[in-house]
Amino acid sequence: MNFSTVNKKTDRGILLPAIAFIILSFVQCTPKHKVVSSFKASTIAGHPDKGLKDYYKNYFPIGVAVSMASLHGPDSALIVKEFNSITPENDMKMGPIHPSENIYNWENADKIVDFAVSHHIKIRGHNLCWHNQEAAWMFKGPNGGAVTKELLLQRLKDHIFAVAGRYRGKIYAWDVVNEAVDDSDDTTQIYRKSNWYNICNGPDFIAAAFRYAHEADPQAKLYYNDYNSEHPVKREKIYKLLKKLIEEHVPIDGVGMQAHWKLNDPSPDELRKALDEVTSLGLKVQFTELDITIRVPQPTPAPGTTPQAATMPPATDAGYTPELEARQIAQYKMAFDIFRQYKKFITGVTFWNVSDRYSWLDGRGGGLMGGAAAGLNTPRVIKKAYPLLFDENRQRKNAYWSVVNF
Repeated sequence: MNFSTVNKKTDRGILLPAIAFIILSFVQCTPKHKVVSSFKASTIAGHPDKGLKDYYKNYFPIGVAVSMASLHGPDSALIVKEFNSITPENDMKMGPIHPSENIYNWENADKIVDFAVSHHIKIRGHNLCWHNQEAAWMFKGPNGGAVTKELLLQRLKDHIFAVAGRYRGKIYAWDVVNEAVDDSDDTTQIYRKSNWYNICNGPDFIAAAFRYAHEADPQAKLYYNDYNSEHPVKREKIYKLLKKLIEEHVPIDGVGMQAHWKLNDPSPDELRKALDEVTSLGLKVQFTELDITIRVPQPTPAPGTTPQAATMPPATDAGYTPELEARQIAQYKMAFDIFRQYKKFITGVTFWNVSDRYSWLDGRGGGLMGGAAAGLNTPRVIKKAYPLLFDENRQRKNAYWSVVNF
């Protein structure tokens, strides 16, 4: 027998399938559309074992909002690989966790905390006081009428002591008060006229909540959290609230800018101005709910005219087109370029949901049905937002590489 002939045949038998596999893999992995971007293809191939948290280890924690479904299967593996901070998306909000005066639903919150602790992941608490997903019983008096201010604040204190106290030493930061600033362009109306504001006849509940939270967990960092923090009118209202809290020696450590953004909003100048105003007060900043929808609002029709959408049949949804992807890449790159420039003030960046497979914006017209301001009665229109760094198959998008290529 000619062993050299056998060896050659054997080599060919191994080599040819290997070549075919490489070619097939290349064809399958070639993107369906080409996106022009500023990062190099070599970056995409590099550092396959690094996650977002590793790229930003010298800057700030990179977090993600999670639900119970995130703790199992592919999402959990992605979370452990990419992130070093988590925020419970809904399970620590007042309504879900404290639905009636003597009932607390600890199960989901406990499991999220246990998951984080077991994987050495930091935890942000969200949130202790909000006008949405609130507990209706809080605002009813013993006889069924309106509750008094005194009783409402006592209930708020009891709630904060129970929740923040339970996770004392495990949760490193809390969104104490969420979205208490008015949305309108009326510069004289600083505060949202919520149940909290109306019953307390003013904003006293805000300072009270921070004092209760500090007493319940003196080591936790305490944040005021809001959306549209970069828009000039609201930015100035938030600044006035923060300045008032500092002047009253309220224990506040920083501001959470939610960052539910669009492809052209905010501008770099608006983002820098918002950061400069907050940091001028000596406060830290976290971007707490980051996503960038590809959905673009329709132009406002001229007075007396009919909106174009009302006179035309609905267009076919083109989805995540190369043009929209390129704009999303540019917006993410802009944001993280600025984040890194302000690293001494920024103490965390958190994405709101894990991947494009599910985003809370999908049920809000892709982010055009009220967004973070939306209440329970906001109409639900299903449209994919594609707002995150991981696609529907939990794979890294091109936008991912624009964030880590620095």
